[in-house]
Amino acid sequence: MRKCFRTWIGGVLALGASMALAAEKPAKESYAIAMHGSPALPADFSHMPYANPDAPKCGRLVQGILGTFDSLNPLIVRGLPVQQIRGFVVESLMARGYDEPFTLYGLLAKSVETDDGRSYVTFHLDPRARFSDGQVVTADDVLFSWDLLRDKGRPNHRQYYSKVVKAEVIDPSTVRFDFGAANDRELPLILGLMPVLPRHGIDVATFEETTMTAPIGSGPYRVSAVKPGSSVTLTRNPDYWGRDLPVNRGLWNFDEVRLDFYREANGYFEAFKRGLYDFRVETEPLRWHEGYDFPAARNGDVVRESIKTGTPRPSEFLVFNTRRPMFSDIRVRRALVQLFDFEWINRNFFFGLYGRSPSYFAGSELSAYGRPADLRERELLKPYVTHLSSDILDGSYRLPVTDGSGRDRVTLRTALTLLSQAGYDLDGTVLRQRSTRKPLTFEILVTTRDQERIALAYIRDLKRAGIDASVRAVDAVQFDQRKLSFDFDMIQNRWDQSLSPGNEQSFYWGSEAAGIQGTRNYMGVRDPAIDVLIAAMLEAREHSVFVSAARALDRILMSGFYTIPVFSVQEQWIARWNRIERPKATALTGYLPETWWARPEQQPK
Repeated sequence: MRKCFRTWIGGVLALGASMALAAEKPAKESYAIAMHGSPALPADFSHMPYANPDAPKCGRLVQGILGTFDSLNPLIVRGLPVQQIRGFVVESLMARGYDEPFTLYGLLAKSVETDDGRSYVTFHLDPRARFSDGQVVTADDVLFSWDLLRDKGRPNHRQYYSKVVKAEVIDPSTVRFDFGAANDRELPLILGLMPVLPRHGIDVATFEETTMTAPIGSGPYRVSAVKPGSSVTLTRNPDYWGRDLPVNRGLWNFDEVRLDFYREANGYFEAFKRGLYDFRVETEPLRWHEGYDFPAARNGDVVRESIKTGTPRPSEFLVFNTRRPMFSDIRVRRALVQLFDFEWINRNFFFGLYGRSPSYFAGSELSAYGRPADLRERELLKPYVTHLSSDILDGSYRLPVTDGSGRDRVTLRTALTLLSQAGYDLDGTVLRQRSTRKPLTFEILVTTRDQERIALAYIRDLKRAGIDASVRAVDAVQFDQRKLSFDFDMIQNRWDQSLSPGNEQSFYWGSEAAGIQGTRNYMGVRDPAIDVLIAAMLEAREHSVFVSAARALDRILMSGFYTIPVFSVQEQWIARWNRIERPKATALTGYLPETWWARPEQQPK
C-alpha cells in the first residue's frame, strides 16, 4: 500500500513542466547545499551577512538558563543535558546559513557532493580539522558517529540515520552515505548537520549513560569547569582549527562563556537585574510590559529590543493526548477549542501583545490559515477530503472569537451543541456521558506559573460547560519525564518550526512516532494522510511545490483539532546589558548570541 502512495505522490508532484523527471546531472563537489534552489552566498563569500567580521575577541558572556542539568551529553535520551555543548563544543559536518530557509555551508566538511536525485551524499573533510585534543578529524570518526547515533542516540537521530542503506569510508578524508530508494531530498542536509564525535574519545558501552565528563569536540570551545546543576564554563580553544573559516568569521567572540542555571523564575529575573548574567530572552508579557522599570534599564545600561523574524511564529498549544478515551472524539476536541477564551486571557494576562493562529507554521508562507487551497494542494488532499473540514480547505475557517468577558454565551452554546452530538448532556452543573453517566473530566499538567495561570483561567470556562478539569503542577524534571512518556491528559507545548520543515515533522506527528516514547507526537495522532504529506514535502524539488505540500499538511493538522491554540508570539523580546554588543544586521531566524561580542571598556575586571 505504501508503494501505491509513493507512486501517486510522484504523479501529483509531476504537475507542470517544472516537475517532469529530468535527466540525472553529473555530481560535482560544492562548497554548500540548499534544500531548494541554490545557496544565497557565492563560493568566495567572506563571512555571514549577520556577523561582524571585525568583532573583537575578548571578554566573557554569562548566559542565564532557567532549569538545571545532570549531563553534558545532549545526544542521548537520558538526563537533562547542557544543550549548548552542541555548537560550542561538538561540531557538525556543515553549518547552517541562518538567513536562508535551509542551506548548509562547509565546516568540518570543506565540500559536499550529491547527485540530482540526492540518492547519496559524499562529504570531503577539511584536512585542517582537529579535535580539541589535537587529533585529526577523519572519515572514520564520521562513520563512527553515524553508527553510534543511529543505534544509541536520540529518537530523531535513530529515525533519520536509519534511512542510510550504505555508509563507507572512501579515503581518510572522504565518507559516502547511500540512501537507496528513500526518495528523501533532505537526507544529505540531515547528514550534513550530524554531530561528529571522536572514536578515540567515546566509550560505546557507557555512551547512553548521563555523564559530567567533559566531551572532546572539534568546536571553538572546551568545557573548563562544571558545578553540577549550577553552572558550566566554556573556554575558547586557542588552537581552534576553524576560526578563520568564512562561516565562523565574526562568530564565537568571547574568551569564556559561562552558563548559569536558575531553578526559579523570579530569582532568575532578579539575578538579571543585578547584572549576574548578560542577556535574557523575555517570554512573559507582564514582565516585558512592566518589569523593566529598574535603574539600569532606565539609564540605558540594560538595552531592550523587539526583533521580528522571518520564520514561523513560536506558538503555544494546549495538547490533547488522544490516547486518552475522553479526547478520542473530534467533536469533544472541537468543543474544548470553543471554550478557550483567548480574548480574555490576552487582555488580562498578555496586555494584548500576543496573536493567535491554529496554524503550525503561523505567520509564514507555509501557513494554510486564511488561505484557500491552491490546485496543487487540492490534488494532494483529494484522497482525504472526507475528513478534511471544508472551511479549512477553502480558507474561511477562523478560530472562535469571544466578547472577552469571560462569560461568552455564543461559544458556550456552540460547545454544548458539539458535546451533545458527541453523546454528552448537562446533568445540573455536571456534564455526563449519555450512555455511561460518567462525568467528562481531565487533568492539565503544568510546570511553570505562566502555564498554571492559563490552565486555571481555562478551567473556569470549562466549569461553565459542566466539565470538571483540574491542574497538576510538577517540577521541570517530572514534567519532562511525563511528557516524554505521554503520561498526561493535556499539556501546554510548543513545536519550533523553520521555513524548511522536513524529517522532523515525522518526529512531531508521524504515525510511527505516536508509539515511540521520547518523540514529540504528544497528541498521539496516527493519520496516513500526514505520513503521505510529509513524504511529499521531502520529495519536492521546487520551492513552490514544497510550499503546497507544507500547507496541505497544515490543513490536515488543523482539521484534526489535536490542540487548542493558546497564543502566537509576534516578536522576540531581548534584554541585554550594554557591555554586550551585537551586529546591526539580524538573521532571518532572529537573535544569535554566537555573533555577539564584549565591549572591552565595559567588561568587569
